[in-house]
Amino acid sequence: MSASTRHSTRNSRILWAVQIVLAALFLFAGGMKEATPAAALSRMAPLPVPFLRFIGVAEILGALGLILPGALRISRALTPIAAAGLVVIMAGAVVVTLAIGGGAMAVTPLIVGSLAASIVRGRRDWIVLRLDAHHLAGQFAR
Repeated sequence: MSASTRHSTRNSRILWAVQIVLAALFLFAGGMKEATPAAALSRMAPLPVPFLRFIGVAEILGALGLILPGALRISRALTPIAAAGLVVIMAGAVVVTLAIGGGAMAVTPLIVGSLAASIVRGRRDWIVLRLDAHHLAGQFAR
């Protein structure tokens, strides 16, 4: 096995480990947002309950998107897309945390968002651009 293959295998294992940890975290966080009664959820964050429920669903779907496409080898491009969506959610969490005065508490979503960004970068090769030759020929004929 060449050094480059060993490096690639090592990186893939690290990415899988991060994906699994993030998936567990987002499944838990999203599940809690969905399972928590509305009154308790409204006390947790200064955001409307329907929006928090939406974020919960997005976190659950993002968690599934981190694992299932790669594990099933079906539409693997969805993994970096799911990770990018989770980066957006974590960026929002940082902003909301800072806005309510939780400066030090904003470190956690910042780290989680950074880990999700590392998945976007590390799995970017799973995004395959398929260009149809016929479509391209039509573009150049115009």
